[in-house]
Amino acid sequence: MAITLTEKAAKKIQSQLAKNGSGIGLRLGIKKVGCNGFAYTFDYAAEALAGDQVFESHNTTLVVDAASLPFIDGSHLDFVKEGFNESFKFDNPNAQGECGCGESFNLKK
Repeated sequence: MAITLTEKAAKKIQSQLAKNGSGIGLRLGIKKVGCNGFAYTFDYAAEALAGDQVFESHNTTLVVDAASLPFIDGSHLDFVKEGFNESFKFDNPNAQGECGCGESFNLKK
């Protein structure tokens, strides 16, 4: 099981952690929502909790809870700028499609 990120994503995470002033890394997860079923969640990880899986990529820590991991395992996280918008972008091999706005996704059966 693994989740990786690009160097751009790692730099953005490190920059945000520095601004926040604390945290060990980025906490990734999913939640049920939207027109397609699931959405990604992002938060600062103050610590790794029991049951969390911790990944290191480009000297940056990613923390994923056990319930979310099967849905995002094998994903690659990038940070992209499109016009005036900036966001993290998942390449998730478990996702089958996204809604039109890109906020939610569904899973392969």
